[in-house]
Amino acid sequence: MEIDLNDLNAFLAVANAKGFRDGARASGGSASGLSEAVRRLETQLGVRLFHRTTRSVVPTEAGQRLLERLRPALNEVHAALDVVDGFRSRPAGTLRINAPVSAARLVLPAIVPPFLAAYPEIRLEVIADDSFVDIVAAGCDAGIRYDERLEKDMIAVPIGPRVQRFATAASPDYLDRFGRPQHPRDLLSHVCLRGRFSSGAMPPWAFEREGKAVQIDPSGPLVVQVGAAADLAIDAAIAGTGIVYLFEDWLRPHLDSGRLEPVLEPWWQRFSGPFLYYSGRRLLPAPLRAFVDFVKSSADQR
Repeated sequence: MEIDLNDLNAFLAVANAKGFRDGARASGGSASGLSEAVRRLETQLGVRLFHRTTRSVVPTEAGQRLLERLRPALNEVHAALDVVDGFRSRPAGTLRINAPVSAARLVLPAIVPPFLAAYPEIRLEVIADDSFVDIVAAGCDAGIRYDERLEKDMIAVPIGPRVQRFATAASPDYLDRFGRPQHPRDLLSHVCLRGRFSSGAMPPWAFEREGKAVQIDPSGPLVVQVGAAADLAIDAAIAGTGIVYLFEDWLRPHLDSGRLEPVLEPWWQRFSGPFLYYSGRRLLPAPLRAFVDFVKSSADQR
């Protein structure tokens, strides 16, 4: 059975976008063209691949099985073509990177503009997502994560600052009204602005000083999604609502301006910076190879 690769790509585009119109928008084709390609594929395979309603397009069981096997296979095909494309004078193509919101905001701004200036034929797509995902299954070329969340069988390259700190801060007005904590446990009697991961987990606030580690679970009137809604917690802290706990780099502009005041700075916990990671089991696409080399070169220049 000879199947047109374009029809398989059309099926994948519709499945990823969960619709023909969105699939056409993402792939640069037309909804009618994708519909015809999927219909042709279903006819050749002799099975229905999607349940179609006016509101949704969902893979059938057969479609889901095909999708699970097709994603990594087509990724490998495109990577092989990218390797050949890499022999051109300038790397070209699309590079998809999955990253937590914190990395998209704090790490990539210093890297992306000069990278795109150096490689104008590369199109970079950044998917900011704080949930743990399989980058290969998600159709991404690489991801950015911290070392404790790296997937197995991945190659990791340091990216961004190698040491970061978690910081606590509040507005001077709040601290004038309620006092300045001297020990992490003092936070238990303060109003604290918490964060929760999309998984539902609410991480404790961790502190360390002279080898002594302390973790606490303070309470407060506001809980925001880690990463995605962190700016809301910062704005609430600036307004005097309570104490916020976040990456130091995220709070640094407000600390420098005086809108926020450091709290318990001698106790701020240090942690290692993030890594760019990608599968070691597949061919390296030309855009990803260019990005990895650029990240390594940037690190060497620091």
